[in-house]
Amino acid sequence: MFFKKLSAKIRKNRIGYYAKTFLRQLPPAGLYESMLSKKLTTIKQFDKAYLAERVDYYNKLNKATELGDDAFALKDMQMRQSPKTYNFDTFEYSRYFDRNLKISLLRGDVTHVPDTPSIQKSRPVDGDNVNAVLLNLDKKRHFVFIKDNVKFSDKKDMLIGRGNMTQPHRIRFMEQYFDNPLCDLGQVNKEGGNPKWIKPKISIAEHLAYKFILSLEGNDVATNLKWIMSSSSIAVMPKPKYETWFMEGRLVADHHYILIKDDYSDLEEKLQYYIAHPEKAQAIVNNANAFVKQFFNKKQEDLIALLVLEKYFYYTSQIAERSI
Repeated sequence: MFFKKLSAKIRKNRIGYYAKTFLRQLPPAGLYESMLSKKLTTIKQFDKAYLAERVDYYNKLNKATELGDDAFALKDMQMRQSPKTYNFDTFEYSRYFDRNLKISLLRGDVTHVPDTPSIQKSRPVDGDNVNAVLLNLDKKRHFVFIKDNVKFSDKKDMLIGRGNMTQPHRIRFMEQYFDNPLCDLGQVNKEGGNPKWIKPKISIAEHLAYKFILSLEGNDVATNLKWIMSSSSIAVMPKPKYETWFMEGRLVADHHYILIKDDYSDLEEKLQYYIAHPEKAQAIVNNANAFVKQFFNKKQEDLIALLVLEKYFYYTSQIAERSI
């Protein structure tokens, strides 16, 4: 019954997302712009140092920088342009700013840093990523949290993994561990990969019967990492190479998740260790849940997003001052 209720709640949240997106487009732009200063005054309700830290993590611009030729005015954003969710999620916050201000918006799974300041969902963790300014984009797919009522101690001592096995690094994992007795792995794509790996898709709720859940990056970040870390199961993965609004670059190995080597060679050793040391596994669950909680205050998250955009407009020389 718990699993059925969770699946229904996730479907309902997706319907609500599209309904809110449609309703946001109805009022005239001027109404939203008049509300910006009031929203920014709510800074005093929160920890200003924490806000500044988060804003500076997502937006690392620190000097006047020119926009690229691909920049467009907010009033010219094409809401129907694919993939639509990137426009919808950008509009949720950009609607409060002057429609003549310009942005560069990179849609889709971004794994590079552009030459000029751009708004994007993902970026590399390492290296100079100053021009890659993060917003919480495509969040109906990537930013999903759950409430898990199954205790870690009551779950199966196995690693569960389902996914599209098309990228070489995912295929290597399946080649090494598909038949391993510690794993329940499956390929959900019918084309590519290996036909013998194909298994039916399973719901998020069905994953929660297992203590360990595989979280391998795909084109950029691992889509399932957020909901795993909000559960009482543990994400098992190599060190993240890409990050989003979730700040994957701040996750600590064997503190927020179980770290495995990039070649996956120590998977069995790591699983057996945490099966034998359930108290250490439970500590990881607790640490992951604590990390996730910082994203639950929607008013604070909305304010941080507005401040990220404000900083973007400031350092691209489009506005004269910032709030923090």
